[in-house]
Amino acid sequence: MLYLLDASVLITAHNSYYPVDGVPEYWEWLAYMGEQGRVKMPFEIFEEVRDGPEDAEKDLLFAWLQEDVNKNALLLADSVDPGLVQMVTVKGYAPDLTDDEVDQIGRDPFLIAYALSGKDRCVVTVEVSSPKKQRQNRRLPDVCNSLGQVWCNPFEFNRKLGFRTQWKQDIKK
Repeated sequence: MLYLLDASVLITAHNSYYPVDGVPEYWEWLAYMGEQGRVKMPFEIFEEVRDGPEDAEKDLLFAWLQEDVNKNALLLADSVDPGLVQMVTVKGYAPDLTDDEVDQIGRDPFLIAYALSGKDRCVVTVEVSSPKKQRQNRRLPDVCNSLGQVWCNPFEFNRKLGFRTQWKQDIKK
């Protein structure tokens, strides 16, 4: 399974429970999983982290992500099929979105399109399902569900890939 990370996964992990400068084991593990081809981030989603709100905390995260070893490990090499992005937008959100609504959706359709474009791919997001939301307010889990795309939250992702702060000891065995 290839896990495709939403920007919210990195931002929330850094800001809430695994700060880059507080739990470096998590970030080393994430880069290692990227090197192993288990975890990736599409370029459009990488840009979301880069273009996020300016603050000192985000600067630490973006500095980590910009390091060549981390960037090379996590960036997905695929290119997206524009027709698939359009299909995700039309069928997952609405066929008649205004320009403002498209801006509100952001780059989520790209993430889902990358996931749909390959076999055994899973979207990882901190967003929580809210099926009553419509159009540009739909959450990633709900759009994934409506399109038959597998998704999980970061804690499920960490469990499935076996994150532990002592993960390096496991690979030495």
